[in-house]
Amino acid sequence: MKILFYDTKPYDRESFERVMPEYEDVTVDFLKTDISHRTVYLAKGYDAVCVFVASDVNEKIVRSLAELGVKLILLRCAGYNNVCIEAAKQHGITVMRVPGYSPEAVAEHALALAFAVNRHIHKAYIKVRENNFSLVGLTGNNFHGKTAGIIGMGKIGAAMAKSCHGIGMKVIAYDLHESTDLSFVEYVSLNELFSRSDLISLHCPLTKDTYHMIDIEAINKMKDNVILVNTSRGALISSEDLIKGIRQHKFAGVGLDVYEEEDENVFENREDDILENSITARLLSFPNVIITSHQGFLTEEALEAISKTTLENAKSFKEGTPIKENMV
Repeated sequence: MKILFYDTKPYDRESFERVMPEYEDVTVDFLKTDISHRTVYLAKGYDAVCVFVASDVNEKIVRSLAELGVKLILLRCAGYNNVCIEAAKQHGITVMRVPGYSPEAVAEHALALAFAVNRHIHKAYIKVRENNFSLVGLTGNNFHGKTAGIIGMGKIGAAMAKSCHGIGMKVIAYDLHESTDLSFVEYVSLNELFSRSDLISLHCPLTKDTYHMIDIEAINKMKDNVILVNTSRGALISSEDLIKGIRQHKFAGVGLDVYEEEDENVFENREDDILENSITARLLSFPNVIITSHQGFLTEEALEAISKTTLENAKSFKEGTPIKENMV
């Protein structure tokens, strides 16, 4: 099994190279560049390609991969909205992902964002570096005793629910498939979740039904001074409507690890660029917004799990027994 990795970062390579000795029948080549109509032809002679969350594997790319003889697309992430699944089926290409690499990693980052915006850690850090030890403008609220609303109760949502429960929050949730595993979780309608929650955290996939599920109508249903956190997919939130809500003083804080405009920014160093007409720049202009660069997955434990699951997927495909729960 020969695999070509696209959009490889140093931490990807280090993590995969640590576990490669366990997979003698799998060989890997790493590329820094991402897959595109210009680079897809580098996959000639490979059995599989491996891409990440920001890679655009559209219909044309899939067709080109099929013409090159590629039989497997490996996603070293849980989401697959960036791959044209229908085209892959039409061309006989299997798509496999890493559905549960480390739910705790993403949930902990979501909680970190919630804590940071609530207690103004980003502002306090900058103030103290300038020898400003005033506490004016840094007042937050206790999470203990408040209500956390979790949208999406998969593995990550469940981990977030456990964390919120652990700090003394009441947990309500919305999901199309209500799990009864967590007795402390109360399932409610989406509208009730909006109206009752002091903290809302998004942990659902991006689909046609969830696209812009957080729009101005949803925002208007929320409590005043709510905290909104998104570590799932940027397009779950309408950025323009979010900006309207922020300007209406609806939010105590907003923590985003993902955002609609991230494709050109995520994992890249753009510190010398002028972000003209940038929604990201507009969001960063608000003092109660924290944005991180899609780093919720970035722990040593998660990287190891991603590496092992991705290579297990390749191995199982080669042996003709692909892991069903990892197939898209």
